[in-house]
Amino acid sequence: MGQREMCIECRVYMTGVESLEIWGAIKDQWKSMTGMAAMFTFSILYAVFILPVYNYDVYRGFGESGTTRTEFIFLELGIILLFTVLIIWLARKGLQVLIKGFIFTALGYSLLIALTPILFIIFDLLRIESNDFGILLFNVVSLVSTVFLMGILYKFPEWYVVNTVGVLVGSGVIVMIGIAFVPVLIIIFMILAAIYDHWAVNKSKHMLELADTMIDLKLPVLLVSPKESGYSLIDNADSKIKKQVEEFSHKNPVESVKNKPKRDALFMGLGDVIFPGILVISSITFLPEIGPVVLDFWGGDTTPIYLGPLLVGIGTLIGGLVGYAALMTQVARGKPQAGLPLLNGGSILGYLISGIFALGIDKLWQDITLF
Repeated sequence: MGQREMCIECRVYMTGVESLEIWGAIKDQWKSMTGMAAMFTFSILYAVFILPVYNYDVYRGFGESGTTRTEFIFLELGIILLFTVLIIWLARKGLQVLIKGFIFTALGYSLLIALTPILFIIFDLLRIESNDFGILLFNVVSLVSTVFLMGILYKFPEWYVVNTVGVLVGSGVIVMIGIAFVPVLIIIFMILAAIYDHWAVNKSKHMLELADTMIDLKLPVLLVSPKESGYSLIDNADSKIKKQVEEFSHKNPVESVKNKPKRDALFMGLGDVIFPGILVISSITFLPEIGPVVLDFWGGDTTPIYLGPLLVGIGTLIGGLVGYAALMTQVARGKPQAGLPLLNGGSILGYLISGIFALGIDKLWQDITLF
C-alpha cells in the first residue's frame, strides 16, 4: 500500500471516529442542548411580544434618522470592543467588584425594559388607573422589581437565577437594538460581529478569557444549561471554559473518545442570542406592513404586527436555530466555539429566504447612508 493510500485510509478512519464522537456527545448532552435552544427561542419570542410597547422613535437609540446611518453600526461595534477590553483589563487587575458594578448597572436598565410590559399587564388586571398616583406607583414598583431581581442574582447566583435574569436582559437588549436599525444595517453589524467573534475565539482567544471571567462572577451575560438537574453553578469548581479546551489525540483516537471528560453544563453568551434576535425585531419593525394584523395585544396607539414581516421574523429565527444546531455539532467536541459565524449566518440566510417568499426580494432592501 502506497503512502497516499495510507493517508486516505487514515483520514477516513479519523473522520469515522470523530463522527462517532460527535453523535455520542450529542446523545449524552441532548437535554442541555435542547434547554439552551428553548432559552434562545424564548428570549427572542418574548422580545417580539414586547416590541409594540417600545416601537416608537423616542426609544430608538439614535432617533428616527439614525435607523439608516451606517456610522452608528461602527459605533456599536466599537462599544463592544471597548467593553471587552475594559472587562479583561479589570479582571487582570483583580477589580472584580468594579466589573460587577459596571455590569449590574448596565444590564439593570435592560432588565427594567423587559419587566415593564409585564407590570403593565399586572396593573391593568388590578384595574389601577393611570393617574398621577398610578404612574408614580408603577415607576416605584418597576424600579423595586428590577433592584430585587438584581439583588437575588448578586446574593444567590445559581444557574436558574442567572438564566431568568439573562433571558429577560437579552430580550430587553434585543428590542432596543432591533428597533434602532433597519435590517440592512443589522446584517452588516452581524457580519462584522461574526468576523470579530471568530478572531476573538480562535485567534487571539481573549473572548475565552472574557467568558471565563463572566462564569466566575456568575453574571447574567451568559446562559447556563445543566446536563443534570442537580447541577450547581455556585458549587461547580470546574466550570471554566478554558478547562474544556482539549486536544484530540491522533495517536489513539478511540481511547481519546472513551476518556474524554464529561461536561456538566453548556454555556452560551448572551451575544449569541442577541444578534439573531435583533434581526428578527428589525425585520418586524421596518419591513413593509403587508398582510393582515396578527398581533395587536397591546392596543392603544401601539403599532400592530403584520403577517408579512412576522413571517420573515419567524424565518430568521428558524435560520438562527439551524445555525444553532450546526454549532452544537462543534460544541459537542468539548471545545469552545465562535458562535456568531454559524448563528448569524443561519439567521441572515433565514431572513433572505423567508423574505423572498413572504414579501419579495425588492422589499428587503433599505436605503442607507454613511453619514
